[in-house]
Amino acid sequence: MKKGIHPDSYRFVVFKDMSNGYSFLSRSTAQTKETVKWEDGNDYPLVKLEISNTSHPFFTGKNVLVDTAGRIDKFKKKYEKKK
Repeated sequence: MKKGIHPDSYRFVVFKDMSNGYSFLSRSTAQTKETVKWEDGNDYPLVKLEISNTSHPFFTGKNVLVDTAGRIDKFKKKYEKKK
C-alpha cells in the first residue's frame, strides 16, 4: 500500500438502512452531524443509507419489477389474445 493516502481518523459509526431499519456498527471516516445511542449504551455518529445488503434485490433474491406507464399490462393483454 502507498503511504500517506489512507486516512488516520477511523472511528466507530452506525450505518442505518432507512428502507427496512437495519443498523450495523462499523469503522469509517464518513462525516455526519447526527448521532444515535447504540446497543452498548454509547452514542455514535449515524450515517443513513437508502439501501444496504439487507434490502438490495441482489442479496435478498427479491427482484422488484418497476412498471412504467402500464407497459407490462399492455404487453400481457396483447399476447394473451393470441393464445
